[in-house]
Amino acid sequence: MRREMDFVDAGDVELKETVVKINRSAKVMKGGRRFGFSALVVLGDGNGTVGLGFGKAREVPPAVEKAVSDGRKNLTRVQLKGTTLPHPYTARFRSSVVKLLPAAPGTGLVAGSAVRAVLEAAGVTDCLTKALGSKNPMNLAKATYEGLLAMRTRREVAARRGVEL
Repeated sequence: MRREMDFVDAGDVELKETVVKINRSAKVMKGGRRFGFSALVVLGDGNGTVGLGFGKAREVPPAVEKAVSDGRKNLTRVQLKGTTLPHPYTARFRSSVVKLLPAAPGTGLVAGSAVRAVLEAAGVTDCLTKALGSKNPMNLAKATYEGLLAMRTRREVAARRGVEL
């Protein structure tokens, strides 16, 4: 369930970037192996704005720079309910599944590293999560990002259905 994303201008928010995963790939050439790197980076202001970027290059720093640039293009606002999520949601990306459950204030963030990075960047501090299926950090981060984009507040749901609360 995708919604029309309301993209955020990266110039007006203070962003914190977190490198989720760096992959190394090798290509065998006549003179030996040539290595390439890909980086997945999460950007967020910790207040409902989050972006996910992916970049590839021959060396790590340019790959991270490209990922940050890509993440700035994908910045979106996500719906939060205080310090937690508005409702439970099960998000999928390829063979990774992430269950996102709202939690009471003071619970903290119970999540693995990839899921935690995305939720922290979005500003979620109280949430329970469970990763199922593939534990690939890239797929888990993308599933979490998709899950955050699918969150709706009660007001949005009521307006969409045409009913009053």
